[in-house]
Amino acid sequence: MFSEKQLQSLMKKMGIKTEEIQAEEVVIKTASGEIVIEDPNVTKVKMGNKVTFQITGEVKERKFTEEDVKLVCEKTGVDEETARRVLEETGDLAAAIMKIEAGP
Repeated sequence: MFSEKQLQSLMKKMGIKTEEIQAEEVVIKTASGEIVIEDPNVTKVKMGNKVTFQITGEVKERKFTEEDVKLVCEKTGVDEETARRVLEETGDLAAAIMKIEAGP
């Protein structure tokens, strides 16, 4: 096994540079929603002219986007927390709006 110091020295010789990124949340937008990584550990790795990011943390998938949350808020007058909760319950933008408009 390599010690941390040996590993850093080896990486430096290979031209690999790493940098810890202080992040609160990482959001990956997909066609069907978002992947949210909360309380992430993010490392930027630069090797030559290529840059990659290594991300670990608690992963949650959202089947809706922040734009969906804002639209539900605009259409129904509820706060963002309520809009997110109902979107998570229903999994559908139109169903969330109809559920909120129908009341409790």
